[in-house]
Amino acid sequence: MSGTIANKYGNIYIDKEVIAKIASQASTECYGIVGFSYKSKVDGLVELLKKENMSNGVKVEIEEDTVSIELFVIIQYGTKISVVADNIIDRVKYTLEKMTSLKVRKIDINVQGVRVNK
Repeated sequence: MSGTIANKYGNIYIDKEVIAKIASQASTECYGIVGFSYKSKVDGLVELLKKENMSNGVKVEIEEDTVSIELFVIIQYGTKISVVADNIIDRVKYTLEKMTSLKVRKIDINVQGVRVNK
């Protein structure tokens, strides 16, 4: 299912992958985030995704005209996790609503690991 925006000229359909890319790009602009990991851990191992695969660390669910997002992130060691998560939520919500005109219902942050960023 894709996000739909209706106006007087017709409908605009936004694919889940586009929403995932917007969300991942917006969150990488936040201080304290190292990167993304896969949506599920395999035997407790966490793999840092490369820039071209970042949207694999984002799960998007669309219901009517609202979007729910779940991000699987790796945070920089030494930063306060709650502050980084709040910044990510604020940035992703603002960017998605501005770029797509879809309402963000909720954003969940799953911290998959902590890493020393060199």
